[in-house]
Formats: sequence, C-alpha cells, structure tokens
Amino acid sequence: MAALMDWYGAHSTLINLTGINILLALSLYVTLSCAMLSLANAAFMGIGAYTAALLTIDANWPFWAVLPAGALAAAAVAVPLGLPILRLRGVFLAIATIGFGEVIRIVALSVPLTGGALGIPSIPAKTTWWQIALALLAISYLLWHVERSRLGHAFAAIRQDELVAASLGINVTAHKLIAFVLGAFIAGLAGGLSAHLTHLISPSDFGFSRAVDILVYAVVGGTGAFWGAFPGAALLTLLPEWLRVVASFQAAHHLGAFDLRQIVTGAITLLVIIFFPSGISGTLLLWWRRPRGDAERPDDDVPTTTTPAGATILHPVP
Repeated sequence: MAALMDWYGAHSTLINLTGINILLALSLYVTLSCAMLSLANAAFMGIGAYTAALLTIDANWPFWAVLPAGALAAAAVAVPLGLPILRLRGVFLAIATIGFGEVIRIVALSVPLTGGALGIPSIPAKTTWWQIALALLAISYLLWHVERSRLGHAFAAIRQDELVAASLGINVTAHKLIAFVLGAFIAGLAGGLSAHLTHLISPSDFGFSRAVDILVYAVVGGTGAFWGAFPGAALLTLLPEWLRVVASFQAAHHLGAFDLRQIVTGAITLLVIIFFPSGISGTLLLWWRRPRGDAERPDDDVPTTTTPAGATILHPVP
C-alpha cells in the first residue's frame, strides 16, 4: 500500500488531468451523438472554471456547492446560445461555436472580475482523485442510461437522418438543445474540477487549442459509444509523458527549439484517425463482433446451389 501511495504521489497531477480530460471528451460525445459538431465545450469549461473559482475565493462557498454551480452556469449559458445556432449544421455550426469561444475568451480578458490576461491565481487546491472518479462514475452511468432510453434512441435517429427522425415525430430542435446543454453541463463540471486542481486559470486555458484537443480526444476514442472517451483522452494525455525520451533525444542532439514531442503526438493521432476511422472504441467493437472460427461457414452436409453470379444458396434439409 505504501508503494502504491508513493506512486500516486509522484503521478497524481497527471492522473487527475487524465480524468478531467475524459470528462471533457464525454461532454463532446453527447453533442456528437446528436450529429452536432460543436467546438464550444472549451468555452463552457471556462465558464464553469471561472464561476467555481470566484465562488470559492470571493463568496467562500464550500467545494461541494461550487462544482454544481459552475456546471449549471455553463448549462444556463448554453440554453439561449443553443436556440439560435442549433439551426446550423456541420462546419457552419463549428464556426459559430468557435466564435462563441472567442467571445468568452475576450470577455475574460477584458473584465476585471476575471483577472484579465493574468487570470485568477491562488485558487485553493480542493480537487482530489476520488472526486474526479466519482464525477466520472456519475456521468458514465448517466450516459449509459441515456444510450438505452428513448432519449438516446432519438439522438441516434437524429444522427442518422434528421428528416426521417422528424417524420417519426421526434422534436429535432428540442433533442439537439438537450444534448447541447448536457454537454455544456459536463464541460462546466470539468472546468470547476480543473480550476481547483491547477491553482491558476487564465483565458488562454480555454481557447481554440483546448477546443481542438477535446475534439481529438473524442474522435480518437470513438464516438460510437460513450466509453470511447476513456481510451481516447487517456492515450492523448499520457502520450506526451511517454514520449519524454523523444525530448531527451532532441536535447542531446541539438535538434532545435521546436517541440518534437508534439510533432510525434500529432503524427500518432493522425495515423489513428486514418487507419482506425471509427476510433479505438469502434475498432474494438468491430473486432469483438467479427465472425469467429467456423461459426459462419455453411455445414458441408447442407445441400447448396451455386447461382450464375457465384452466390451460394443453402437448402434446408427436410
């Protein structure tokens, strides 16, 4: 037990950041499950982080209260935002949500309450591993339940074809708004946990690069199932640490000031997207469901007929 605690003490920050990144990937999975390419989740994370941090520092709220407050603040902003922009689709929705993220970043830079470009320092360190684990368990259970509910079936129908879903009596706009707000809530929760883990937040933490990171977590992990967020975010969070040997090689051979680790990480990510387009979870599901052994082969004792086109027809034995 002592050895395990020592190992956690040495890697606690990385472990906790991995859990927060998984939450962010889950937040984007919700919107992608409803065919919405939204890049606003970094901004919602910032809203949750700033709300939770300010309530802790200025209002002395307890930690158990600031986390849901930050998540609800992000969800409250998502409601009026989602009503007009969810009429957009595809790249137009992505551009609109990028614009929203830039608005939030500029507001955080300009308003004295948020500390401007310097951000908010000295945030009390209250986030622990078990709180992140509890949040992951609760959100995973919620999404697991949603996948098997009428709401989840409606999301799947909208993802396949909005017009067909509408013809079946599904209120497409309402369901998209639910997915958008739920994703914002999860991102805001991740923001509150992150603010009380890193001790410092600034507008640059929630910009376009963070939005792209969240998207890559979800795509690499696979958007066919909620649990794809776990391997996707974990791989891309831990990979730069595993590639420290690359940084050592770069320094030893004087290969320049650029970040070679980021280049290698990007190349690996690109290879995963090209060769495993359904992500890690989709690839695992395809492997699990593939025909095994001779289960799919016709029995030699069953009479067959070969058509001119080369197809084999099985004739049941009377």
